[in-house]
Amino acid sequence: MTQSCHSASNAAPAAPAISTVTQVSPLIAAREAASSSALRSCTACGMHQLCLPMGLDESDMKRLDKIIGRRKVARDDFLYRIGDRFTALYAVRVGHFKTYQENLDGDRQITGFQMPGELLGMDAISTEQHQCDAVALQDSEVCEIPFARLEQLFGQIPHLLRHFHRIMSHEITSEQNVIMLLGNMRAEQRFAAFLVNLSSRYAARGYSSTRFQLRMTRQDVGNYLGLTIESISRLISKFRKQGLLAVEQRDVEVVDLAALKRLAAGAETCAPAPARAAL
Repeated sequence: MTQSCHSASNAAPAAPAISTVTQVSPLIAAREAASSSALRSCTACGMHQLCLPMGLDESDMKRLDKIIGRRKVARDDFLYRIGDRFTALYAVRVGHFKTYQENLDGDRQITGFQMPGELLGMDAISTEQHQCDAVALQDSEVCEIPFARLEQLFGQIPHLLRHFHRIMSHEITSEQNVIMLLGNMRAEQRFAAFLVNLSSRYAARGYSSTRFQLRMTRQDVGNYLGLTIESISRLISKFRKQGLLAVEQRDVEVVDLAALKRLAAGAETCAPAPARAAL
């Protein structure tokens, strides 16, 4: 028999649910927020000696930190797109990025790979529009530095401006090196120079110079170096046979860094591995 609405209304009221949510006092919440903010500040960042705050004293670093925001970028998401309005520079705090340009036919040319402590977006300063796409190669985090406010700090902190000029000079030198890499070097030199460059950049960040992981795909490496993915695979196999590298998927061990540097400099060639004598 169906229960009537009248009988339902006479039922005993249900006991109130017991809340399991722990109340946090505003003071504790404020302390936790302040602690989290301190851990994410420039002074607490292990990359600050490679990044924009390099050489600043603590008071100037705090002034810089006040204008900086933090932004997380998921793997394969864009930090910015070509043609976007330029408003800020981005310092990589965690993770890796790649930048690339695309022509009208949809062909892409990778222009760089960025790691913690490096700046993105400097090529947009003159035109006030981003000149490339920037994509996260893994879940990453950047420090967002509003450029208009940064320019104001340049007038107040001369050392910050001088260091910014050094960063710009380094960017120009890097672009010139890429032009030489693509224009004058043999395929094996290009790949060796690429690995030596990664090695030195990881070493500068306190990581191993001989053991690291390639965050980019072989196709990305080939695109950057002007080589096919098949060429990259052949070079990896060749370098392994020569005892220069040990590779397991994306994990790379540089077995003979000195020889790799000589190869990158053109001081020697990567000859085929000698055949074993018959027993």
